[in-house]
Amino acid sequence: MKIALYARVSTNGKGQDVQMQLRDLRTYAQSRGMEIVQEYIDEGVSGKKDTRPYLNLLMDDARKRRFDAVLVWRFDRFARSTKHLLTALEEFKHLGIDFISFKENIDTSSPLGKAMFAVTSAIAELEADLIKERVVSGLAHARAKGVRLGRPNKGIDRERLINLRYEQKLPIRAIANQLEVSTALVHKTLSNLKLETLENSAPNF
Repeated sequence: MKIALYARVSTNGKGQDVQMQLRDLRTYAQSRGMEIVQEYIDEGVSGKKDTRPYLNLLMDDARKRRFDAVLVWRFDRFARSTKHLLTALEEFKHLGIDFISFKENIDTSSPLGKAMFAVTSAIAELEADLIKERVVSGLAHARAKGVRLGRPNKGIDRERLINLRYEQKLPIRAIANQLEVSTALVHKTLSNLKLETLENSAPNF
């Protein structure tokens, strides 16, 4: 079987190592007698982007039937959303190309793999939606109780952050650029907001 490997890291350095993904994928392919025909690697590219140079090339080569299967380290290294993942999977199906996720141990060449893939994807999407819904409702409850969600000492406007993330649904890097802060600060502030809103929305006994 001819196989293509796809690996991605969103940030160069900072504990992210594309070579770690590739080592696992190469070992997996070789242990199963698969012929690696191409490695597609996007480094320093966000998974939220609609287009990625080497993912685009992989999809183009798939349409040319240059390999029989695609092997990725984990779902989120390949797809930006469940919808994107399922759309790509459907195209692979029509092309006669299998999709294998190393970490989730799912291989769409088998009926069980197809079923597990669908269930895992649905659960991941549900979890993300529940977190988003909890934060938004928690913030509304906090406002109703008179809790201030204004600008903290570090200078990031939480109200604007909430609007950009949960109403405009912008990716972290785009939010950081608009607010002129680091992506790390955006991540930290969002995490703090989740904790605060859960505490403020908790019932008093």
